[in-house]
Formats: sequence, structure tokens, C-alpha cells
Amino acid sequence: MTQVTSLQRKLIMAATGLFLCLFLVIHLLGNLLLLSSAAQAQEQFNWYSDLLAGNIIIKIISWVLFLSLLAHAVYALIITRKNNAAGGTKFGASSTWYSRNMGLLGTIILVFLVIHLKDFWVPVSFGHLPLDKKGNKDLYSVVVQSYQQWWYVLLYEISFVALGFHLLHGLFSSARTLGLYHPKYVQAVKIFGWVYTAVITLGFMIIPLYIHFKIAL
Repeated sequence: MTQVTSLQRKLIMAATGLFLCLFLVIHLLGNLLLLSSAAQAQEQFNWYSDLLAGNIIIKIISWVLFLSLLAHAVYALIITRKNNAAGGTKFGASSTWYSRNMGLLGTIILVFLVIHLKDFWVPVSFGHLPLDKKGNKDLYSVVVQSYQQWWYVLLYEISFVALGFHLLHGLFSSARTLGLYHPKYVQAVKIFGWVYTAVITLGFMIIPLYIHFKIAL
């Protein structure tokens, strides 16, 4: 059996990570429907979630996404273990806080994903949710009920902050692995990394806060 080299592991991490970055853009665009007026948001968001759950092509993509998440997590653990076995990754004084704490950030994101999938993906895919007026599963009501709880919103906000730091580190690491962190492109990579991370992180953070305080008021 051919042994996977360190470079191959990093390439797998980069490829799966970039695929997940693309998914986050699509996922955020769909979730922004929740910021519409209540009646419109319910109809549009339930249509969107029903489309994702019922389309065979999207189902295939969702399983590819799941496998990418699994591969990303597994290879992250393998790389971390091998780095530790080799004496650990040495961080200089100029290294960032999030670079030195990717293990902690990854653990927070993993816990968040388990909760997120259990509360939203599982009910839509395997549960029996009530239907809205259009005959779609009413995931919107589940989301609203969840975000009425302050501790649940706090959990999501902390997780999104962790995701933001993870994305920033991951994008720069992927750029290095793919040879894009070159003096000729480094400034563009940094700008893209920061802008992408800010848009994705703040976009996801706004949604729970908006729903929580809108319902509370």
C-alpha cells in the first residue's frame, strides 16, 4: 500500500478546505433569506431548505461535502500528530495567536458542527417536521425557536469567531501549499483572505443575533 506523503496530506487539506470555503459562500447566501420579513423569510427559507433536501444532485454534493469535512478533520489530526511526534511545530515570536491554537479552534468548530447537524440537518433529512402553507418542511420555525435561547446564540457566535480564525489560517496555509504565497501574489492573497473571512464570519454572526433580538423585541 502506497504511503501518503506529507505534501500529499497538505494538498488534501488544501483541496478539501477550499471546497468547504466555496460551500460556506453558498450556505451563507441561502441563510441570508432569514433576514427577510417573517412571512417572506419563512416561505423562502423553507423552499430553499426543501430544495437542498429533495434534489438528488444537491444530495450527492452534500455527501461529497460530508466526506470533505471528514477527510479535512482526519488529515488535520494526522498532520498534528506527526508534527507533535517530530517535536512539534515551532512558532516564532511573530506567529499569530490563531496559528498557535488551531487545535482549540478546530475542537470548537467540531463541537459546533455536531450540534448544528443534529438540530437542523437531521430533522430535515430524517425527521418529520410540520409543513408550512406551501407544503414545505417548516425548518424556519425550528431555526427561530433555537435562536430565541440566548445561550444558543452565544454558542453560535463563539463558534463563528473560531471559524473566522480557522478560515484565515486555512486560506493562508492553502496558498502556501499551492505555491500562491509568492512575493508576486502575497498581497492579493492577504487581501482576499481577510475580506473573505470578514464577509463569511460577520454574515453568519448577524443571522442569530438578528433573529434573537427581532423576536425578543
